[in-house]
Amino acid sequence: MSESARWYVVKGSNAHCEILTQDEFETQQTTNPSEVTEQWGPFASEGEAIARRVGLIRSGKCQPS
Repeated sequence: MSESARWYVVKGSNAHCEILTQDEFETQQTTNPSEVTEQWGPFASEGEAIARRVGLIRSGKCQPS
C-alpha cells in the first residue's frame, strides 16, 4: 500500500465494521451499496482507522468480529 492510501471504516448490515482501503471502499459502493449502513473516514493511515474502529466497538456502534 502506498502512503497516500485512504482508509475507511464501514459498517455492514450485520453490524460488523471492517477497515477498507479507498479502492476496496469504492468497489463495494459500486457493486453492492445496500450492504453499507454507515461509514467513517477517510483516514490518512490504517492506524487511525483501526483506532476509530476500536472506539466504535467500545461505544456499541459496531460489533467485534
